[in-house]
Amino acid sequence: MPERPQALLAMTARNVPHVFPPDLLARLRESVDVDPALVAHDFTDDRVRRVLARTEILITGWGCPRLDAAALDAAPRLRAVLHAAGSVKGFTTPEVWRRGIAVSSAAAANALPVAEYTLAMILLAGKNVLAARDLLRADRTHPYGDILPGVGNHGRRVGVVGASRIGRRLIELLRPHDLRVSLTDPYVDPAEAARLGVDLLPLDELLRGSDIVTLHAPDTPETRHLLGARELALMPGGSVLINTARGALVDHDALIAELRTGRLSAVLDVTDPEPLPADSPLFDLPNAFVTPHLAGSQGNEVARLGLTVVQEAERLSTGERLLYAVDQAALDRAA
Repeated sequence: MPERPQALLAMTARNVPHVFPPDLLARLRESVDVDPALVAHDFTDDRVRRVLARTEILITGWGCPRLDAAALDAAPRLRAVLHAAGSVKGFTTPEVWRRGIAVSSAAAANALPVAEYTLAMILLAGKNVLAARDLLRADRTHPYGDILPGVGNHGRRVGVVGASRIGRRLIELLRPHDLRVSLTDPYVDPAEAARLGVDLLPLDELLRGSDIVTLHAPDTPETRHLLGARELALMPGGSVLINTARGALVDHDALIAELRTGRLSAVLDVTDPEPLPADSPLFDLPNAFVTPHLAGSQGNEVARLGLTVVQEAERLSTGERLLYAVDQAALDRAA
């Protein structure tokens, strides 16, 4: 049996058993030599550095220390970073790419629960479920037999902002439903939009023509406050904004002002700042539904990230190419 390459875990230690439950950990250790009891949270630690000196594969996750020149100098044999989470922008540096180290991410696996959450919120918003629950709690009456105008998902117009992994996965999940889906993304051309089965629109037109707008763009200097007072004013009365991307995409002062008028509603899984201050009006506004950044992988979904890394490690061990390699050129416009 060929010698297994040395690997090292670099993430928040308490997350390891969730990312790699026993069956996955056993499978991982068939491909790499890794000690699950040694988890790097500081690359200057003496015990970590001894293993790092012979590490070929770094298995990272939330809480990974920054891979700067000093850390990489301590890992002269490192050839691959397998990230058991989404974005790698928080801990990689240009030095990683300069040294030709391959980087893989489980972002595609993390996209599924976010897309599922968003789909659920779109369908619930279309039925006005969140507001209806509050009214029922307050009035303790039920409109038996009445047809409620303006409620329902038949032909509901959904605008997707950003053809990211999550945006594309959401578009797939929306297909079986009787909805009209449009997309805005400066990097998508009409031919690609046609392949996705959506109408490609400029942002302003999408905002004007959508009952529900859902954000899936990255947080970059260009997208900061992508939706401000002007853009929010374009959304029709009664429409709903869903944000599962990054809080900074929305000017929260402008959003709060709109919500206070009662003209719009919002479903926010991400905010700016995050967490919100305890006195934020978003906690009390009846047309704001705020959740604590839980759309991404949680609970048993986290093991899906570990499975992606295990499969990538298996590909490395057999000489195959990484399926989820990160494209450095695309990082500037990625989450």
